[in-house]
Amino acid sequence: MQGIRTINRALSSVLTLIGLVGAFVLLSVAPARAGENTFVEVSANSTQAGSRVSIKAGCGNDNNNNNNRQSSVHSDAFGSVTLKPDRGFLTGQASIPRDKPAGDYPVDLRCDNGQTASTTLTVLNMASPSKGPATGGGGMAGGRGTGSLLVLGGVVLVATAIVLGMAGGRRRSGAGS
Repeated sequence: MQGIRTINRALSSVLTLIGLVGAFVLLSVAPARAGENTFVEVSANSTQAGSRVSIKAGCGNDNNNNNNRQSSVHSDAFGSVTLKPDRGFLTGQASIPRDKPAGDYPVDLRCDNGQTASTTLTVLNMASPSKGPATGGGGMAGGRGTGSLLVLGGVVLVATAIVLGMAGGRRRSGAGS
């Protein structure tokens, strides 16, 4: 029983660590900013080739009406796109070609006032899985006995956990006498 508790505590610690790393990654993602209120964001910043992304940018203080003039962004992922004023920001959309190789591509903003900013767009190119031949038999069919080995391994794992639990219970019972 004590062995199972130890395993549960270890599993709980691992899951907590994974959760903390995930939260750190999510909280550390921020738009690229250069200068005062000059920035460019790409949503989603990781996307499949063949998809469309939205771009939002700012070219400095609104007091100077910098966001009321068109600006442009350029990336090797999608080429050049003109951003147009929209509710105090500059916005636009771009399509990533289906055959674009996977990788990280800089997205560079060039404002009319000389300000610049950049961020990174990650293009994924995951090929759609092809459908296998309709041969029947299912995943466990075949002459290698993989299914039998998996079942045997599962039985051995469960038996080991039971033996360790019983050994831990006996040890505790003997210590209390």
